[in-house]
Amino acid sequence: MICRDATTDDVAWLTAVALDNYRAVFASLLPDCDWAPFDEAHFRARFSEAWPRVRIVADAVPLGFALVTDGHVDMFFVDRSAQGRGVGARLLGDVQDRGARSLETFAVNLAARRFYERAGWRVVARYSRPFAGAECDFVRYERT
Repeated sequence: MICRDATTDDVAWLTAVALDNYRAVFASLLPDCDWAPFDEAHFRARFSEAWPRVRIVADAVPLGFALVTDGHVDMFFVDRSAQGRGVGARLLGDVQDRGARSLETFAVNLAARRFYERAGWRVVARYSRPFAGAECDFVRYERT
């Protein structure tokens, strides 16, 4: 597996993976949220602007990505068909090596929390804030 910078050619793939994870994972974890605004147009617009801050892990095809801004992991997704094969660990190691030191996740996302904690990330804050029309609990992680 290699890690590389995203290009404009990756925007459609980034959009598809983010959309799939929001619909399949987040929507089931947080059913009170309004997920309708998080559609293809939303993600396409976001990645059309953000692709220079995205790292991709790939074999013959992209398998996962991380969007990082000023050392904070804004998004971290592995294509669901590639999960459990070390893709996330490879990508997380790459963004750590490039200066990623903080991230947040939904408190109810126990699979993500176990993954980050196994990789040495530690909880530094727990808080609630509005997200997608609901009050959601979050956990902030840092790595020193």
